[in-house]
Amino acid sequence: MRKFKLNLSMEELKKRTSKTYLVTKKFLTPDAPEYLELAEGDKKALSHLVKAANIIGEINLQLDCHDNLDFRSFLKDEIKKDNKQAKLTKILFDAQKGMNAIDTMSNKINLAKGIKELPGKGVYPKDLSVKEFHQIITKMVNENKLDEVKRILNQRSVVERNGEYLVGIDYIDKFRKDFQKVAEELEKAAETSTDEDFNEYLILQAKALRTADPAFDAFADKKWATLQDTPLEFTITRENYEDEMTGTIMENPELKSLLEKHKITPTPKDFLGGRVGIVNKKGTEALMAIKKYLPELAKNMPYADEYEQNISPDQDTKQTMVDVDMVQAAGDVGSYRGGITLAENLPNDDKPSLQIGGGRRNVYHRQIRFISDMKKLQKRLGAILDKDQHKYYLDEADHWFTIGHENAHSLGPKKGCEKLGKYRNIIEENKADMGSLAFVDLLTELGMYTEEQRKQIIVTVIADNFLKSKPTLSQAHRVRTVMQNKYFAERGAYEIIDGKIHVNIDKVVPIAKEMLAEIIRIQIDEDFDKAEKYVKGNFIWTKNMEIIAKKLQKVSKALNGKLETKLADKLAKQK
Repeated sequence: MRKFKLNLSMEELKKRTSKTYLVTKKFLTPDAPEYLELAEGDKKALSHLVKAANIIGEINLQLDCHDNLDFRSFLKDEIKKDNKQAKLTKILFDAQKGMNAIDTMSNKINLAKGIKELPGKGVYPKDLSVKEFHQIITKMVNENKLDEVKRILNQRSVVERNGEYLVGIDYIDKFRKDFQKVAEELEKAAETSTDEDFNEYLILQAKALRTADPAFDAFADKKWATLQDTPLEFTITRENYEDEMTGTIMENPELKSLLEKHKITPTPKDFLGGRVGIVNKKGTEALMAIKKYLPELAKNMPYADEYEQNISPDQDTKQTMVDVDMVQAAGDVGSYRGGITLAENLPNDDKPSLQIGGGRRNVYHRQIRFISDMKKLQKRLGAILDKDQHKYYLDEADHWFTIGHENAHSLGPKKGCEKLGKYRNIIEENKADMGSLAFVDLLTELGMYTEEQRKQIIVTVIADNFLKSKPTLSQAHRVRTVMQNKYFAERGAYEIIDGKIHVNIDKVVPIAKEMLAEIIRIQIDEDFDKAEKYVKGNFIWTKNMEIIAKKLQKVSKALNGKLETKLADKLAKQK
């Protein structure tokens, strides 16, 4: 048994695991009507899907950090010895799904002494520095080991040392036994699930997990993106926000130029999640209201004549969307690290399914977006928002904005923008936010929103955009909110009057359009230097942001959160 030294004191652990500091998001329970109303075949299928998702979570622990599994085993052993410090540490480990994370105050949380988060997480060698990484890749390219370099720099490989070189191992090969088990569970689910389309997807996904071939992933993703009327939801989520190593190549002009010469594009590594849920028909019907407007939005995107986008004004919209009652969120999609995913638009632009005519699919997480403490919400509004504008704040308006955000991911340049390096995700998330805000007026004119809803969206978004602390540059979702706050403040979208936010409602959308146009220009140009200048020029924590942050800190002490998955826990034990 490998030994570790626990990093957080008992005092700190007691604080961080208390209800005040560790919020809980409750997923479906065994007595939930949504589950009880399912057909028996779908209930049986759900059990297999939960087991599949849990295995994916185990795989992602290894992608996230080399030491996660050993550390968890150590904690379990110490808990058997009645080590109370280990017991509390494991609560945080399970919540953040790993030993290293970040909290809502942007503090780095390391659960073991001497083990910090690495730029390459668990997908690159533990002892590989950025400098050596660049040196080895340069050497391999110069020695014409181009195929191996492509395997190292793609989104689906785990990188290991091979003498003086590196080697990229497809994660299907690296975790073959685990993925075989996932495939088996998906095939069992397909035997009892009542929906033929869903079963076809499960079989395609199972095949993709048995063979290390991106083409099989593409076929599965293409089918998944067509699912609209299925009772159940299952997704293997693949996002590349965590990899801070691959993108560093864009900061090395010589190596960047060398790779461009050989037409090799470094793509950040995917981290994996397993999402299981029950599709909520009523919520899904509400989501679908925006679909008919998407071609018009595509037509109105900045510089629309300079690029191809996923949604075409002239063709059928390849975009499905579902609202889901959550059963399980394992691995990357369920990691609570200062926040948790509200919704996802997948596959991302770097995935091969989009190259063979596939579409995209939005999945919204109902239980994650629910507000559990309305009194605390009112207290927050009283502290930060102009009293006269409280009437425009509506928590459901944040969901409307999120719908716009996820659909905006399908608008704009239909390419991965990998050349933007570490700024790629910040720019893309900023685009999605501004795309959602920029079209509020147009959607109001088209009849999607009422004038009252328009005001609610604008005020709610601006009020919710303030953070409790300045984030780190690695937090793409939070960096973009700081950028927006600075940009909006300088152009008069809001003011801080007597310590509270006053939104100048009619100025917000025109300013969002300006920012959206600037972002799209950067994505089209794929210029790393322009992206860096833009992010650094706007990612500035201002005095007014600090004023609001101090108030938010007083209202909410929460530092992190956890998931409560009672139905999933029960289903995982079924034979």
